[in-house]
Amino acid sequence: MRKNFMKKVVAGMLTAVMAFSLTACGGGDASTNDTAKEEGSSDVITVGFSQVGAESDWRTANSESMKSTFTKDNGYELIFDDAQQKQENQISAIRNFIQQDVDYIVLAPVTETGWDAVLGEAKQAGIPVIIVDRMVDVKDDSLYTAWVGSNFELEGKKAAAYLDAYMKAKNMKDMKLVNIQGTIGASAQIGRTKGLDDAVAANGWNLLEQQTGEFTQAKGQEVMESMLKQYDNINVVYCENDNEAFGAIDAIKAAGYEVGADKDMMVFSFDSTKEGLKKVQSGEITLNTECNPLHGPRVEAIIKQLENKETPEKKAYVDEEMFAHDDTVKSVTVDGKEYPVTVVTDEVMGARKY
Repeated sequence: MRKNFMKKVVAGMLTAVMAFSLTACGGGDASTNDTAKEEGSSDVITVGFSQVGAESDWRTANSESMKSTFTKDNGYELIFDDAQQKQENQISAIRNFIQQDVDYIVLAPVTETGWDAVLGEAKQAGIPVIIVDRMVDVKDDSLYTAWVGSNFELEGKKAAAYLDAYMKAKNMKDMKLVNIQGTIGASAQIGRTKGLDDAVAANGWNLLEQQTGEFTQAKGQEVMESMLKQYDNINVVYCENDNEAFGAIDAIKAAGYEVGADKDMMVFSFDSTKEGLKKVQSGEITLNTECNPLHGPRVEAIIKQLENKETPEKKAYVDEEMFAHDDTVKSVTVDGKEYPVTVVTDEVMGARKY
């Protein structure tokens, strides 16, 4: 049986990972894709994936990447669970995966903390856990095998460096900044907020307010409407994902303001979904910092390494771009490294996959 073989492999691999690894984005019913597990097959690899939810275009693209990778044709059965943005649903899903004796567990965590117990149960069961997008904060990092995702603090630093460079290029002296944060406690929120907060402290920027938009368009619009009622001089809106930015733009326009770099308010965003880049091209979003959601192939590469008794990197950051409406700022330098800024053109839009 494949399970007995895998448990022996898992036990050896977890030991290897601990020794050699590097330290260097109502509960939904569990459902599968259209694959049917072949009873007794030694070839089908079962993957249980606990997804945060479907709160944004980025998250939808992330789910589709996983579903299109872990198919029957590729030799997998995918058990997909939508947690509806609730950690308790994810903990329940992981325990269900353990009971189903899956070969691998993939987790896109709602928040960073609160995972020690359930991941300990997965380790005891001999099931490798691969973390994607957001990170987990656990006392023992052997509780997960590998993580792939974005450097969210670097994303925030790059966006803040662009804002600083843009202000200097345009000789802007008076900044009135608001921050629509992501889901509080999520890695993306923590990193992107920190990147901004550090720049505010270093440059003496006037940060009027910070509120969570929960990474959703509806909440982003609600928060922006509230901020516009409280402040009449906002000129920079720092949104921590595209859907929050879409909601903020709707609120700004409804209040009678114009959106754009040379207009009443500049909007900054993260994710760089196709819809987000359309708004960059139109000028409604000044800068969009990429967060690549296509994690399916990256997770599969880790699984193949484990299947071959190889040790994957403990933490792997993905390369990501910055997209702007114009070439006012051609590149930014963060921590001694230069990052180019891509102007969104029809060609860029045509190449976008998500």
